[in-house]
Amino acid sequence: MEATTILPILKKKLAFLSGGKDRRSGLILTIPLCSDQTSMEELSATLDYLLSIPSEKCKARGFTVIVDGRRSQWNIVKTVVLMLQNVIPAEVSLVCVVKPDEFWDKKVTHFCFWKEKDRLGFEVILVSANKLTRYIEPCQLTDDFGGTLDYDHSDWLGKRLVFEKFTKESTSLLDELSIINETDKSSLSFCLPVPGHELLSELQQRRFNGSEGGVGPGGPAWCPMEEELLAQPQVMKLLDSLREQYTRYQELCRQRSKRSQLEDIHTKVMQVVTWLQGPGSELLKSHQAIGDSIRAAQALQQKHEEIESQHSEWFAVYVELNQQIGALLSAGEEEEVAELKSLQQQLSDVCYRQAAQLETRQNVLQAAHSFHSTAQELSQQLDSLLGMLCADVAPADGAAIQQNLKMLEEKLQTVEAGLTSLRQKGALLLEQMCGQTAWPVEEADGASEEQQGNVQQIQAVMDEMQLRKQRCEDMVDVRRLKMLQMVQLFKCEEDALQSVEWLGELLDALLKTHVRLGDDSQETRTMLDKHRKFVDVAQSTYDYGRQLLQATVVLCQSLRCTTRSSGDTLPRLNRVWKQFSVSADQRQARLELALDFHTAAERVLQEVCVDPAALDDVDSSGKALLDRLTLPVIFPDGSEHFFGSPSDTAVAAEGVRERLLLVEERRLQLQAAGIGYHNEEEEGEGHEEEEAGEYSIFKTIKGDLNMLGVSS
Repeated sequence: MEATTILPILKKKLAFLSGGKDRRSGLILTIPLCSDQTSMEELSATLDYLLSIPSEKCKARGFTVIVDGRRSQWNIVKTVVLMLQNVIPAEVSLVCVVKPDEFWDKKVTHFCFWKEKDRLGFEVILVSANKLTRYIEPCQLTDDFGGTLDYDHSDWLGKRLVFEKFTKESTSLLDELSIINETDKSSLSFCLPVPGHELLSELQQRRFNGSEGGVGPGGPAWCPMEEELLAQPQVMKLLDSLREQYTRYQELCRQRSKRSQLEDIHTKVMQVVTWLQGPGSELLKSHQAIGDSIRAAQALQQKHEEIESQHSEWFAVYVELNQQIGALLSAGEEEEVAELKSLQQQLSDVCYRQAAQLETRQNVLQAAHSFHSTAQELSQQLDSLLGMLCADVAPADGAAIQQNLKMLEEKLQTVEAGLTSLRQKGALLLEQMCGQTAWPVEEADGASEEQQGNVQQIQAVMDEMQLRKQRCEDMVDVRRLKMLQMVQLFKCEEDALQSVEWLGELLDALLKTHVRLGDDSQETRTMLDKHRKFVDVAQSTYDYGRQLLQATVVLCQSLRCTTRSSGDTLPRLNRVWKQFSVSADQRQARLELALDFHTAAERVLQEVCVDPAALDDVDSSGKALLDRLTLPVIFPDGSEHFFGSPSDTAVAAEGVRERLLLVEERRLQLQAAGIGYHNEEEEGEGHEEEEAGEYSIFKTIKGDLNMLGVSS
């Protein structure tokens, strides 16, 4: 029976267990009768409920029933006492009927209970309230009977309701947890019933009258209410059972959560692996081209960035899963650890392999972009070089040709460096393409064909650039030869003009500075030797100029340069050479006459015996030399030129005349000494002739001086 079913009856307080005990430690059951008519059915229900509370051990000690009839009639009291025989005959030890002050007929009541004693099975006594302590200690009696036991019926009823509710719910929850723990087929959101803890706390903290005041006079020490002592272990037992079942349930939930987490991780791992090995690999496998230009390579790089973006989402899932797996590994069991490690290894292998393929693809595209950039730059350099080679070369001078040739060589070196760089980048690209992660066997055929096409494309670009570079090199060789020939042509023309200038300078030096004839034969002979060397230098200069002009003709023919020719250089060279030759011959003739004159004069002046004819020869050669000094040099064009200035010619002539005077003095000396004369007649004749000769010579010298503009 539950209190909730007879709650209105229990609230009437028709009977109650106060928690007090008699001297036999039996429980005291109090039935407070009132003036109103008491329903025996309700009282019977109340007694049935109250008697279901104590344990069998408590019941075995018997009950002391206090029937409070002070506010009731005797017939009702009698009916209640008789009802006790039917409700609790074996458990009742003593019935104390508290009589009112105006008591009923003593004879009737006494006789009645005494007559029914054997049939009732328990003793019934009539006692006033103040005499009740003879049978029960005051500390075990409530204040209604002058005792000190504290009893609150509403509080007791509230606790009973809580206790029964807790017991009912706990038992139901235990059954449900047991089913869950056994079957593992359902889930439950569960927490320990809070009222159970509150109830236990209140049961443990309950105090009765006398708890702080020691013991009653002559009575035993205070003890809690029996039913509360019984309720405490029941509550504790239920709580312990709930905790145990809940612990099992928590472990079950933990295992289930772990299994669910493992299944979730396994599902996500397989999703990542499936996508990376499926659509992800297909994306990479379907984008293996390297492009044929910078723009195409840039478009492929942009597409690859989109592919990487798609992979990044799955790599983020991989990182999260790896962290979750790491957390589970630190607290997992052996079987779970093995499974988790297997999943982690599988996931890591697939992700790292895919990441390596993405990185390799990125490196290949970067290398392809660099390769195409270098190829385009090299192509532009080759176009520039070819344009320079196809343009006509019409430089103004050799310096311009040298500058043009230098630019050509620099462009060729730039092309060579560009081709070398292209080969290096092509080799790097091929190396990276060959180093790509191998595809599975069933997917390798398509990838291999595309890769082979890429290799052929790279090789074709390098071969094309090599061929274009070779053609440009051949054209550069031809252009270099042509430009070198042009440089040589300009050099020959320049040197030929220089030869003309040199020859003109030699002619000018010959006419202006080569005037002296020497003071004696030795000096004249030296000057004659120097003159011959001077002529040899001029001859070499003329021959060199002729050779340069001949080379110019040959180079013009080789270069097919019909617009260029030696011009007037050759006629100028020939004209200057002829002028120089005439002047040199004239100069050599003067030196030779001077040498003959000085040689003859020195011989006449040095010999003791002189033949007069020798003296005459000296005079003749001297006159001839003086005459030659007055003659101009006539060039082939008819123009006349003189050696040096008139003063230079006068100085040279003065030296000849001085030598002639010495010879004349020698002649006079010989005549005075009579050397070479045999008689006076001959001497006289000779003297006359000598005077005539001196006069003749004097006239000749005077005429020459007048002619040269020198006063006598």
